[in-house]
Amino acid sequence: MKISPQHFPPEVKKPQAADSPKVKNQSAQAPTENVSGAMKAEAGRQRMLSWFARVGISPAMQSSDPKKQKHALERRKHILETQKASNLQAVLNIALNVTINEQTSDNLDPDWFFAFSSMAEEIYSPPMQELWGKIFAVEVARPGSFSLRTLQLLKTLTHRDAKVFNKAVNIASRRNNDAVPRILVGYHRRKGLFSLFRKPVPEQINLSTVGLSYPDLLSLQEMKLIYASEIESGEYAEGQEVSWRCNNDLMTLTCKSSGVALVYYKFTSVGSELYKLVPKSQNEAYLNQLKLVLNEVFNIR
Repeated sequence: MKISPQHFPPEVKKPQAADSPKVKNQSAQAPTENVSGAMKAEAGRQRMLSWFARVGISPAMQSSDPKKQKHALERRKHILETQKASNLQAVLNIALNVTINEQTSDNLDPDWFFAFSSMAEEIYSPPMQELWGKIFAVEVARPGSFSLRTLQLLKTLTHRDAKVFNKAVNIASRRNNDAVPRILVGYHRRKGLFSLFRKPVPEQINLSTVGLSYPDLLSLQEMKLIYASEIESGEYAEGQEVSWRCNNDLMTLTCKSSGVALVYYKFTSVGSELYKLVPKSQNEAYLNQLKLVLNEVFNIR
């Protein structure tokens, strides 16, 4: 008897049609996932090898032969010394291209220079090398501009730290003839009887809404670039004027009533020295919010 398709029961035929593609898909997918995982693992391994190669370390150095070990160590020392020399060369090249208008005839302190060079040779990030090059150019033109304490702190900063500091610089203001920058955040008004009937207004801006988050502030405080707590100015008298410059924006504040003090974060001496070197750009969102808050107690022009 010839067997034809209609001799198979429907319930037997359907599972074969439905199940076979699933089995194929699962068997085809597993090798793909394994290959992808292996490729990622190998890529990570190559990155590790690449970084350690920069300091002269590789798995091939593991040898029981004393001559090979000595050769590997000498090669590593050569790589490190070459890299340090390359770092100093990069700093020098940057310094040579910095133009300083004001210069004095004072000589550079030899102790400062050799301390500078020993620290600068271990600066590997190009953005940080640029900062160190600018420092050297300014110090040669005006000896005494940067203390060794500032250099020691700067050596611990990473490129990421510098980017956080740049955020603070972009919203920092200075008064006329005052070299210390401050981040104005609002005001404090001495409470009086009539203040009970005033509509509540925000007395401070939220810095996180303009690019400087609370973790950023904590980081700047830990790095000793700004002081750890907010500071209040002295109270202003009614009609008293004070001018602040935030990058290219000059604000003249005239106090509407007495008993008002500005609230700000103050840069430390180290932060003030580094402030002079960091490129600045206007943060319009910060200025708009600050003026909106201060307008409650100051006339602004």
